[in-house]
This record gives sequence, C-alpha cells and structure tokens, in this order.
Amino acid sequence: MVACERDSRTWTVASGFGPPADWYRNLREQPKTVPQFGNRHHAVTARFLAPEDGAALMEKYGARHPRAARRLCAFARLPSDGSVTASRRAGRAIPFVRLESGSCPREEADRS
Repeated sequence: MVACERDSRTWTVASGFGPPADWYRNLREQPKTVPQFGNRHHAVTARFLAPEDGAALMEKYGARHPRAARRLCAFARLPSDGSVTASRRAGRAIPFVRLESGSCPREEADRS
C-alpha cells in the first residue's frame, strides 16, 4: 500500500513482509535516502510509525478500500473479516513507514 498525501508531501508505505523485508531494513539503517517513484527520484526521510498509528491508518484504508485491505491482510498472513477491529489489529502488526519529501510524484505528473 502506498498513499501520497499532496499537502504534506509524504508517502505512507506498508511492509507486507514485515520488518525482515530488505527495503524496510535498508530504511532502518539509512532513513535518509533517494527512492524512485515512476521515473522521478525524491530525497526522503523515513519516519517509522508506531503500531497505534498503523492501526488508525489501516482503519481508514480499510473503510476506503475494503478489498485491497483484505488482500493486504491475506498477503501478510493476517486474518481479516473486513471489520474495524480486524483492520486495526492488522495495522498494529504491519510496519508502516512515512516517507517525507519536498515533492509528490502525482503532483509533478499533474503539471506535465
């Protein structure tokens, strides 16, 4: 799951494979990096969210995108019946990272 918040110029990403995922471990070791979104590079700083913040994110995401939220839970091998309780439980278990940058790729694409 990747969400771009235009006003705050951030991306919030979930590690479906949990903390062992290579990209997640790399960000833990070096939170300031330059990932590529589409064909553009962005200098970002990774902020690792607390489990309760992840719970709130999954609750909102599950309400907006129920099928995608259930797929993310299945991918992460977490139970999900589509309920708020299950979404919040999954959000506590899935590590979330907020990437903060000076620009958002969708905004740049809109200008093209």
